Amino acid sequence: MKNHIIPFALLTVLAACGQKDNSQKTTEEHQIAMTLDINNFKWTRQPASCTIKNDTIEVVTKPGTDLWQRTYYHFRNDNAPVFQMETAERFFSFVVKTDFTESHHRFDQCGIVMYLDSENWLKGSVEYENGEFQHLGSVVTNNGYSDWATTAIPAQVKTMWYRLSRRDDDYCIECSLNGKDFTQMRVCHMQQGGGKIRFGIYACSPEESSFKAVFTDMKLTECAWKAHDGQQPD
Repeated sequence: MKNHIIPFALLTVLAACGQKDNSQKTTEEHQIAMTLDINNFKWTRQPASCTIKNDTIEVVTKPGTDLWQRTYYHFRNDNAPVFQMETAERFFSFVVKTDFTESHHRFDQCGIVMYLDSENWLKGSVEYENGEFQHLGSVVTNNGYSDWATTAIPAQVKTMWYRLSRRDDDYCIECSLNGKDFTQMRVCHMQQGGGKIRFGIYACSPEESSFKAVFTDMKLTECAWKAHDGQQPD
């Protein structure tokens, strides 16, 4: 298995080489009016425990918690705790740093989420697999069916930054090892994601496990995912 792991640093370099500089801004975009206030965040289901101090959120997961709908496995799990704020803002980016040093059991995970309801949501995270590798990936669920897109990264990676960007009902998930250089993980359309949404963080342990996930450096910015500058829309 080790020979099949693509070093994440190499993935970052390759992705950066293919990026275009696009500083053009659409007339629809504007300085975001909302602010990131932790008091605006609410739990959908409680974790085993949670501690919030200054800009650090520590979440301890419960065993048997997960988010998944139908596809391939043919089961449905909808009991992971998510901590989110609500907005109708159409263009913005949300950034957070995750520390999963204590993850130790298969599928332990924490990351970024946009949970609308049980059948419409997306998430990005690193999922523990074993002592050699883990899965950096994302899940998009539209109308009750999930997919899972992943790449293997070394098990030695214990922190990851994520950036979720919104442009109306289209979304982009990016990741970074340093909080500065972000690499695209996913572009997707959310069929129920065009109006008021909720977004934030989550952590869970699908099997018989529990671990502490640490979230820091949360912030909101203008949409870092710029308008496409290539082929024009139909």
